[in-house]
Amino acid sequence: MLALASALIRRASVTPDDAGCQALLAERLARAGFACEHLRYGEVDNLWATHGSGGPVLVFLGHTDVVPSGPPEAWASPPFEPSLRDGRLYGRGAADMKSSVAAMTVALEAFVAARPGHRGTVALLLTSDEEGIAQDGIRRVARTFVERGQRIDWCVVGEPSSQQALGDLIRVGRRGSLTGRLRIAGIQGHVAYPHKALNPIHAFAPALAELAVTRWDAGDAAFPPTSFQVSNISAGTGADNVIPGSLSAVFNFRFGVASSADGLIDRVETVLRTHALDFEIAWHRSGEPFVTTGGRLRQVVIEALHMRCGMEPEASTGGGTSDGRFIAPLGAEVVELGPCNESIHKIDESIALDELEALPGLYQEIAERLIGTGD
Repeated sequence: MLALASALIRRASVTPDDAGCQALLAERLARAGFACEHLRYGEVDNLWATHGSGGPVLVFLGHTDVVPSGPPEAWASPPFEPSLRDGRLYGRGAADMKSSVAAMTVALEAFVAARPGHRGTVALLLTSDEEGIAQDGIRRVARTFVERGQRIDWCVVGEPSSQQALGDLIRVGRRGSLTGRLRIAGIQGHVAYPHKALNPIHAFAPALAELAVTRWDAGDAAFPPTSFQVSNISAGTGADNVIPGSLSAVFNFRFGVASSADGLIDRVETVLRTHALDFEIAWHRSGEPFVTTGGRLRQVVIEALHMRCGMEPEASTGGGTSDGRFIAPLGAEVVELGPCNESIHKIDESIALDELEALPGLYQEIAERLIGTGD
């Protein structure tokens, strides 16, 4: 397990470059009897490795790409050279999520060796486009699966979900994400002659104030109320005495099932029109909300955590987004379970060795309980 995780960390697979990670994993899984299909779209590598046939279908989902390391000199050891210190494995991707990918691979090898005649299908699905724009990764693969009629019953996502100890929190859903890129037109002019200009900053301010205090919904049992956050506003020419001719703003909604993307779009554009703004807006939906409220997978994950980790996990829908948002619409139950996330995307990213050692057995236990034996 340590050797495989280290081998993956050594491959500098900054999104969307897979850097050979999937080829390494496919070679191992093929030796274990898996059928491996490489699905490359654009610059993105995706791997679909399956063992068995028919249903039910259990998929372990992960990504081989990582975020940039930042300044290498800021790391205590080179970011793409795995290092062991104080009971931890250090390196970019150690927690997010090459250790989970390695654990899933080791677990699947052990599972099919112990259960060569397991029922249904067990699979590993990987992409190199999770940390990037997420267009040619699992989003694109999901469209291919729809075209093929490929079913998925259960999906375990290896994202680093835990907080203080392995298994103390599982993600049973995620909020949707909707981004608006807004441009408001004004009329450029001299600040001493405002009557000859139209300041888009002044024009936008009342609309922004209204958007900022709007209660979009009350949330529900699974999700908090929808949040609206502005991430950037820019205007001006750089000169102190010029009224700008336009303003650009970027904002994002994180929303549950109490609101829809279409509904949020309509409400925002209504506010902008009410304030008589001359605007253009481009919308990007990076994912719809999903939640696994019950079902066999959630039950099995909790049972496995009780047995393997002695944990009673908190069920959460918080955090950002994950590739589970593309699998849930296929009709799958989706649960995210992985190591602690305290160091992800940071300098000196790391995972505790005891977590690293425990992950394969945990994933194998889930497979055993779901498809290890016949009904």
